[in-house]
Amino acid sequence: MTDFAEIWSYLSRGPLLWLTATLAAYAVGDALFRAAGRNPLANPVLIAVALLAVLLHLTATPYATYFEGAQFVHFLLGPATVALALPLYDNLPRLRRAWLPVLAALVVGSVTAAGSALGIAWALGVEGVAFASLAPKSATAPVAIGISEGLGGSPTLTAVLVILTGITGAVVATPLLNLLKLKDWRARGFAVGLTSHGIGTARAFQVHPTAGAFAGLGMALNAVATAVVAPLVLALFR
Repeated sequence: MTDFAEIWSYLSRGPLLWLTATLAAYAVGDALFRAAGRNPLANPVLIAVALLAVLLHLTATPYATYFEGAQFVHFLLGPATVALALPLYDNLPRLRRAWLPVLAALVVGSVTAAGSALGIAWALGVEGVAFASLAPKSATAPVAIGISEGLGGSPTLTAVLVILTGITGAVVATPLLNLLKLKDWRARGFAVGLTSHGIGTARAFQVHPTAGAFAGLGMALNAVATAVVAPLVLALFR
């Protein structure tokens, strides 16, 4: 046991360990997701987050230490987001025909995303930094963190809220949209991308390529819209 503790102490200081742990956790999550017949409740990101949280807790590893390795995966978030332009370009004719509904959905969705979160928090008595951190929770993480800093919120708390929002959207979107009998893949994808950013967009691509393309559009446009809407909605509640 002493030898194992010494080996672990040595390995845990290296970034390669946590990069490997991150990839392994997602591989396990994806395997379980496939074994469950791609059931949205078995979301691979949710499973990976849970596994890593348990590992960090059991090993008493600070998040900063973990992120030294995980930052390599984090770096790929930018190129992956830019790559969403390719399926969007393939669906450009459909986008041109639907620009007015897209604009209307963007305004309503962005206001609702920020307003509902702040309204519920206000009713529950949330104040201060935590309250401001909620406003941009439906925007993609890099944008949401920047907005949160400008509003006086906590970037760390906002990042957690963004992840929770994305996972929740990826889990409930398909059953909810099926229940509402919404069959237009453009509308389904745009709604998921607008409210659940990158994690929701990944789920939309698993369901249908058109839904994925419009989810990428919703994610990108909502990032811009939230930068304008979130400060205004927050000012109304204050």
